[in-house]
Amino acid sequence: MNHNYDLFVIGAGSGGIRASRIAAGLGARVAVAEDKYLGGTCVNVGCVPKKFFVLGSHCADQFTNAAGYGWTVGNPRFDWRTLTTNVANEINRLNGVYDNILATAGVELIRGRATLVDAHTVKVGDNTYTAERILIAVGGWPVIPDIPGSEHIISSNEVFSLDKFPQRVIVVGGGYIAVEFAGIFNNLGSETHLLYRGDLFLRGFDRDIREFTAEEMAKKGVKLNFNASIIGIDQHSDGSLSATLADGRTLTTDVIMYAIGRKPDTANLGLENTRVQLDDNGAVVVNDDFSTHEPSVYAIGDVIDRVQLTPVALAEGMALARNLYGGQNRRVNYEFIPTAVFSQPNIATVGYNEEQAKEKYSSIAVYKSTFIPMKHKLGGLDERNLMKLIVDRATDRVVGAHMAAHDAGELIQGVSIAINAGATKADFDATIGIHPTVAEEFVTMREPSYIL
Repeated sequence: MNHNYDLFVIGAGSGGIRASRIAAGLGARVAVAEDKYLGGTCVNVGCVPKKFFVLGSHCADQFTNAAGYGWTVGNPRFDWRTLTTNVANEINRLNGVYDNILATAGVELIRGRATLVDAHTVKVGDNTYTAERILIAVGGWPVIPDIPGSEHIISSNEVFSLDKFPQRVIVVGGGYIAVEFAGIFNNLGSETHLLYRGDLFLRGFDRDIREFTAEEMAKKGVKLNFNASIIGIDQHSDGSLSATLADGRTLTTDVIMYAIGRKPDTANLGLENTRVQLDDNGAVVVNDDFSTHEPSVYAIGDVIDRVQLTPVALAEGMALARNLYGGQNRRVNYEFIPTAVFSQPNIATVGYNEEQAKEKYSSIAVYKSTFIPMKHKLGGLDERNLMKLIVDRATDRVVGAHMAAHDAGELIQGVSIAINAGATKADFDATIGIHPTVAEEFVTMREPSYIL
């Protein structure tokens, strides 16, 4: 059959754009359909604008530190509208960049929500297209609970465009986004409550890192409410909100932001017209080749709910395109994936946490260091760092590195290369440190803190 395209991609997020661009570069006829914005969650309502907000909120600490270094900075003022406008302008610029990337690669961009008619046919608006293969890369969408007053809740999609800066904020959730925005709003001057239904946030991260981050955030003024949840929300005549908690307390605030996870955005895609299967969370079920139960349909990124990180979606899109159109046989390695939480302090990690390592290896050595970084010695901020290495004693291989510190994400990237390359603790010990830096701590921790 003579199809309109070799590959039709539904979703122009990070994974979809990467897959379409590489496939087109390898000679495939490619189209991408998008009904929201180019670049997906990360560029528009995720990691990019969030990082700008984090950087803006860190300025408060820089002003505080400056006095200890002899600078008189006067009375700093923060303007919310300036931040949101400048971030929006940058996002608009990036959308144009992605539009140009697709055009330069020879990928046809089709605006609108695409739905599957069958295994080889897609409908967008009034138009129908056929393709040898179809790739689902629609990402995820924020989960909002069904509670009384839920219409007053905002998600991470809306937080970047609030009309005015909230003096009081409740952030609900215990993952990346919740912890990051609690730090953002607190540092910008909001009275900030973070609510999480469990006993400690950032489930899946190393326990020491989680506890350390909670202590540091509390010191900075974030009001942590663990084992807490909202059962109802009321709005008052002045626009303020009252949140009734399950324990009977009531918190009054200006904004309630939920960040309790993102669900694969698979509703109304027409998947029922194919053999594609979904799991209980609505994620598309795929094999190691990202193929669904419908041989002509593939899926990558957050919609398959493996690892919801932009670089992972990029890696999946690249592997898929090169396998389908470049004659390669690539597999994405999910074992040692570095990641960062832009909390305050930042968290960065790669490899196994202590709990996971204890289960996987017969014996591990744990190296830990906690200290006040040099930049705060004169500045006076009461913020510490935590750095941790986990070593498999049988092979001496470093299988985990974890840290909570300013710019931790910048530091862990290099460490992740070493860990992915199989570096041993002896390799770390033989590496000369750069002094004086925070990073040198990774190569100067000589004696284990304990052995398990």
